[in-house]
Amino acid sequence: MFDPKAELPYENLRVLVLEDEIYIRQIICRLLRQIGFKLINEAADGVEGFKEILRVRPNVILCDIHMEPVDGIMFLRKLRALGHEQLSRVPVIFLTADKQHDTVLAAKELRVDGYLTKPVSQKALKERIDHVLTQRRGR
Repeated sequence: MFDPKAELPYENLRVLVLEDEIYIRQIICRLLRQIGFKLINEAADGVEGFKEILRVRPNVILCDIHMEPVDGIMFLRKLRALGHEQLSRVPVIFLTADKQHDTVLAAKELRVDGYLTKPVSQKALKERIDHVLTQRRGR
């Protein structure tokens, strides 16, 4: 039976981190390791991120919004439009400093699963990932 309060098996879940700033990407990966994740893949932009999705099939994606040449909104739009049901439904959490109403609205329209503003704490990151993955487990 599904128990939403049960601890997630972090060590068996794969996370893809899309972030163009290497220093921020390293911090996010360190926070993920502290939470208990072991399977962490990285990409510097949406183009590289798409290649990684097809290669590693992550359980959750943490994505910056402002990247070049493919930003987070374009990345999410392309992901949700995929014909592959499993990949197009991978949960995406935006990690961004952008709090602009238009950006938040665009993310919601594309069915983003979570939105955290930088700088992000380990506690906030864990809570958002837990919420998103627990919601998916319950379906």
